[in-house]
Amino acid sequence: MRATAQPPALPQELLRRLRLGQALSSADIQSLVAGISDGSWGDAQVGALAMAICTLGLGEADTTRLTLAMRDSGRVLDWHGLGFDRPVLDKHSTGGVGDLVSLVLAPMLAACGAYVPMLSGRGLGHTGGTLDKLEAIPGYQAQPDLARLRQVVRDTGLAIVGAGADLAPADRRLYGIRDVTGTVESLPLITASILSKKLAAGTDALLLDIKTGNGASMSTLDQSRALARSLVQISTRAGLPARALITDMSQPLAPAVGNALELRCALDYLRGERRPERLHRVNLALGSELLCLGGLASDPVEAEEKLLRCLEDGSAAERFAHMVTALGGPSDLLDPAARHLPAAAVVAPVFAANGGRVSAIDCRRLGMLVVALGGGRSQPDQSIDHAVGLSEVAELGSVVDGERPLAFVHAGDAAAHARAAAELRLAYTLTQAAPTLPPLIHERIEFQTGELPCAVPG
Repeated sequence: MRATAQPPALPQELLRRLRLGQALSSADIQSLVAGISDGSWGDAQVGALAMAICTLGLGEADTTRLTLAMRDSGRVLDWHGLGFDRPVLDKHSTGGVGDLVSLVLAPMLAACGAYVPMLSGRGLGHTGGTLDKLEAIPGYQAQPDLARLRQVVRDTGLAIVGAGADLAPADRRLYGIRDVTGTVESLPLITASILSKKLAAGTDALLLDIKTGNGASMSTLDQSRALARSLVQISTRAGLPARALITDMSQPLAPAVGNALELRCALDYLRGERRPERLHRVNLALGSELLCLGGLASDPVEAEEKLLRCLEDGSAAERFAHMVTALGGPSDLLDPAARHLPAAAVVAPVFAANGGRVSAIDCRRLGMLVVALGGGRSQPDQSIDHAVGLSEVAELGSVVDGERPLAFVHAGDAAAHARAAAELRLAYTLTQAAPTLPPLIHERIEFQTGELPCAVPG
């Protein structure tokens, strides 16, 4: 006699099992993810689920099953089945201030022989969003349909765009409820949220840039290490080879903060006009790891040589320009870029009250300063001013005085500039002695055997 299929457990029963610390089967997890996606689980039940996982944690095996079920809640892209015959690579950053690596690394990887369909996001809180930066380009279509996405990647080697609504839709609803129930800081839920979308993108290898410091979502090294390990472990167990670098975010990565200003910095980098040292070092380290992970280089030395070569011969800049044109932007963005990008009405330097060496920077405060100028959002559907922000931002250890400003503030009017100037001064701590600088790259994380802890360290 054929066995009768068991109906899915009721939401309240699954929640009870979680509360009691009982294991959930794969079918249970698939059922709860389906309920999140199709609305059969109410907001109160989804909130209770998030709170239970946030409070009690979730083991590595269950986190992997949750991640895969969330991936499968929507479309999963397939590249090799459509004839893409080179490695398909991706990089993800946990977000920072002045972090424009995606804009320069994606075309460099493409110039080194990879396909790079980089599904990116918008600004979140004090951290900037790659899509917001690209949308400073007139005509740039950051949300193409799937057919156009595939064609752009095939023709140019890369596409930096937003994830479609049909990729991991369960995560979209779950994240919205986590945001209003105080359950954002849950290691299993953060892991499942990030990786469900990355797995749905169908890439061959993933490099994770985990930020640490006062400008990162994980401010301590222990927190960043726990997140890096969780992401690498779950991604690899789910079939997507991954590594992570933990990098510093105690100051902006680039000397520019703000959408058009960071984009201009990226274009200068690709054209070789200016390559800020910290940005350059992190970019090469991330790119070298990813080329090795994807099989396009045998070791870090060969990988770095390839990355430097594509910068020097201009092929990375050409890849970026071709992508922009293919996605609706101007065909002559690279030369000159300034005439295509918006500029703020008021641009003026801000000097410290007294001179000294920069010994500390409240990086998060700088990010929120740009949001207050209009360069970020306080509501999800809010429009932003792409022109505002900071340029020539003073680094840790640098001397500021009556000639060297803390930064140039780009604002919409004089009153906004004055408010930003006051905030900028508060974000900087000056001393006479030279500070001890934090390492730019703290750790490298690879897959390890053994079960992970299921909570973010305090």
